[in-house]
Amino acid sequence: MKLPRRRFLHVAASAAALSVVSRVARAQAYPSRPLTLMVFVPAGGTPDILARVLGQSLWHRLGQSVVIDNRPGGGNLALQAVARAPADGYTLLLVASPHVINVTLYEKSAVTVTRDIVPVASINNDSFVLLVNPSFPAKTVAEFIAYAKANPGKINLTSSGSGNLTHLSGELFRMMTGIEVVHVPYRGTPAAHSALMAGDVHAMFDAVGSAVPHIQSGALRALGVTGKARLRVLPDVPVIGDVVPGYAVTGFLGIGVPQGTPGEIVERLNREVNAALADPVVTARMAELGSEIFTGSPADFAKLIAEETEKWAKAVKFAGIKVE
Repeated sequence: MKLPRRRFLHVAASAAALSVVSRVARAQAYPSRPLTLMVFVPAGGTPDILARVLGQSLWHRLGQSVVIDNRPGGGNLALQAVARAPADGYTLLLVASPHVINVTLYEKSAVTVTRDIVPVASINNDSFVLLVNPSFPAKTVAEFIAYAKANPGKINLTSSGSGNLTHLSGELFRMMTGIEVVHVPYRGTPAAHSALMAGDVHAMFDAVGSAVPHIQSGALRALGVTGKARLRVLPDVPVIGDVVPGYAVTGFLGIGVPQGTPGEIVERLNREVNAALADPVVTARMAELGSEIFTGSPADFAKLIAEETEKWAKAVKFAGIKVE
């Protein structure tokens, strides 16, 4: 049956209006069940701690619990799980620096953060800290460099996994100082900390939040921070860039969802994450961890991801790092 033009336009307009109403209704009803936040590190690492703090605040704001699902694996396992999940706003990814680094490290990967994830909201910018076992002879960054140059290839520099910032911070440091060290990766931060405290390895670049308790207890010694200024949580630890001009590393965390997630849900999550980051409880806990809150719109977070992807692509290629 052929509809008259006026009748056809009326039906089309009604269908479009119904679709809009349906999307709005879904967004208003969201969320109606618990959410899952996929975290790329084992329990205990700084990203995991921050995810749990944020999740607790979001629970109060959304009226639904946020279940933390730890999927260690350099970022890829968590990313793949979220990319393949329904695009309904119930499966979230804790997006982080390893995900943008992996775009270059795993060039043949079928799933990438830039192609398969919608940026929702940034959470923070974090500095790292150069740690050594207390028995290590160097007590400053300058002494560390001098010792490394006098003992090429004899320093074991650990990390929480190949290709992440605990690894690349060391690679950048090595490139800019000309030292030779041996990279010894472990599976996750707790394992790397244990090896460092036991003296099985000598040094590590680590996120400030997970390192602070060990620094304060005297189990590990901090030589320098990787940001551009001293940190309130470690006021006596100098900036590495003061000794190695131009050296600076900061990591980031944020929230992402699968491609195809309705824009109304993305905007809702962005508002709630930003509001949660203004929660005094969250603010205080992040300050304790030495974490600098960084909020913005989904577009702002997308811009950050693009810039960080380009920056670390250059570093990975320059260092010749390959992960099969």
